[in-house]
Amino acid sequence: MNDSANDQAARRARRLELLRSSVRTLTRPGFRSTLRERLEDLVEAAGSVHDLDEPSDIYGDGVVEALERRVAALLGMEDAAFFPSGTMAQQVALRCWAGRTGNRAVALHPLGHPEVHERNALVEVGGLRTLRLTDEPRLPTPQEIRDVGEPFGALMVELPLRDAGFVLPTWEELTATVEAARELDAVVHFDGARLWESTVHFGRPLEEIAGLADSVYVSFYKSLDGFSGAVLAGPAPLVDEARVWRHRYGGQVFQQFPAALSALLGLERELPRLPEYVAHAKVVAGALAEGLAAGGLPWARVHPEPPHTHQFQVWLPYAPELLEEMAIRQAEGTGRLLFVADWHARGPGISCHETTVSAPGLEWTAEEVREAARDFAERLLARG
Repeated sequence: MNDSANDQAARRARRLELLRSSVRTLTRPGFRSTLRERLEDLVEAAGSVHDLDEPSDIYGDGVVEALERRVAALLGMEDAAFFPSGTMAQQVALRCWAGRTGNRAVALHPLGHPEVHERNALVEVGGLRTLRLTDEPRLPTPQEIRDVGEPFGALMVELPLRDAGFVLPTWEELTATVEAARELDAVVHFDGARLWESTVHFGRPLEEIAGLADSVYVSFYKSLDGFSGAVLAGPAPLVDEARVWRHRYGGQVFQQFPAALSALLGLERELPRLPEYVAHAKVVAGALAEGLAAGGLPWARVHPEPPHTHQFQVWLPYAPELLEEMAIRQAEGTGRLLFVADWHARGPGISCHETTVSAPGLEWTAEEVREAARDFAERLLARG
């Protein structure tokens, strides 16, 4: 199946129309809504999380400060600073730690966000140096940290490690990893873009997980369905310095109340439901694997099984464009959009999909997921 940029854009447009219809799906991301829908929801609901009669924010005061205080308390940290993006927040955090430790080397996993998704910004913008800990698709072990062979100022741990399949270590493994970094006189920074949903796997509250690290970044637009933005939390002196660098990086935005209000709404509405999503993702993942096998596919994989969070990977031996087309046709024919996101090539003839289970996914029983997956597999085999 020959693909082009126009073909891909056309598929995305068809899929977007399906998401805006009454089609059943495992998740319905807010960012796929129209501007009108997003604004109407904000106007209708924001008054429940903040006083809308107070003055609007200017350069980070007002509602932005309220959000910072709320997140610092949730994470058990002294202070927190709002950033327009997590990319900026983490670059600033690691730059500040480098100045304090006197060592510009950052130890991290090569599948971590800075290495895969930030165009080498830690090096090109921050003047830092990265040390890769392991090539295995999992978090690094304590021994791998001890075996780096040279000093580093900070260890960055992504929880969960998205590009490896949203995987998490055990609590015992995580605490041992942190201790290994401490033995080497390094500070520990958590990339917690999706830390919110990690509490189920660890069996610990947010503040206990965050308390292992010296600093933590969390995102608002991923699991919490906010508009945008992130927070860097940690000791007050570090956060004060981070605010200075935020200004230097161009992150001292004049007004940010839409993002701050949507973040507060996410904390109110989505955060309490994440454990429910995580629990049901385990049901969905198992049923998907069973349904794909029942449909006769020669090979398929759900990873990890069971999932560690409410997100996981599905791997199939077909080209991305074929899988996307089959998902759309299935939705058009049955009213069930099983695979919402893009598929991505991960090797010759193999593609990967990041599957998310949120509120709409709770409506699916295991049998309904099995049937939809079986039907999807049969459509693929019929296509050839």
